Formats: sequence, C-alpha cells, structure tokens
Amino acid sequence: MGTVVGGSNQVSVLGTSQAVREMADTIALDKSWVATHRYARISARKSRLVMDTIRGMECDQALDALRFDRHRASGMIADVLKSAMANANEKEAEMAHLLIKEARVDEGPYYRRWRPKDRGRAHPIAKRTSHLIIKVAER
Repeated sequence: MGTVVGGSNQVSVLGTSQAVREMADTIALDKSWVATHRYARISARKSRLVMDTIRGMECDQALDALRFDRHRASGMIADVLKSAMANANEKEAEMAHLLIKEARVDEGPYYRRWRPKDRGRAHPIAKRTSHLIIKVAER
C-alpha cells in the first residue's frame, strides 16, 4: 500500500478493500446528477434572481416557471436544467420524481473594457461572467 506523507499525518493513496466498498456504497446511495454552464456572459447578481425562484422545485414545474420568466438568465438556466435532467435520464432515473436539490450561481472572471469619455479619459466597464450549477436528485 502506497502512502503520501503530508506533514505530521499520512494519507493513504490506495485504500483497503473495505474503504473501496464504503466509497462504492456512498456513490450508489447518492442519486443526484449535476450540470453546469461555466463562464455564462451574465452577471451573477442577475442570474441569482431567477435561480432563487426555482430552488427546491420539481424539475417539470421549474421548466414551466422558467418558460414564462422574462429575465434573460431564465433561458440559460433552463438549458442547464434540461442538461441535468438528461444526465439523470442517461442513468435511468425516475424522471417524474426529479427535483432540484441544489441550484447556485458562482461569480466567474470578468472582462475589463474601457469606455471613452470626455477630455481623453476612459472609464472601466466590467463585463461580468458567472457559473450556473444545478444538481437534481430523486425524491
């Protein structure tokens, strides 16, 4: 068994067969599927407004709510939700019992642009991006 020494304690690289079985059990019990849209060209503040409305909903209900939402982020979030549902369908999940377990928006990097102003000055403009993460699970 190989070990990696990290300071005062040792971390096992290759676990015993019991540890491998425990890891397989936790993976089998966790019936959740994730989809992400990284570097979405919308600010995190704007997309959080929409993401807060669908958190905890059933997936079909959330898609209906997003279809009639007027915000620009709702289209992007609907695509991520459809992708998470497709991931669950690939693993033969019960599609009628899917609900949104986790829905979050993280800030991504932003692009710096410059707006020309009077007398040769320039003001910065931040083109913000965000990461949209949706995790669906069976009830």
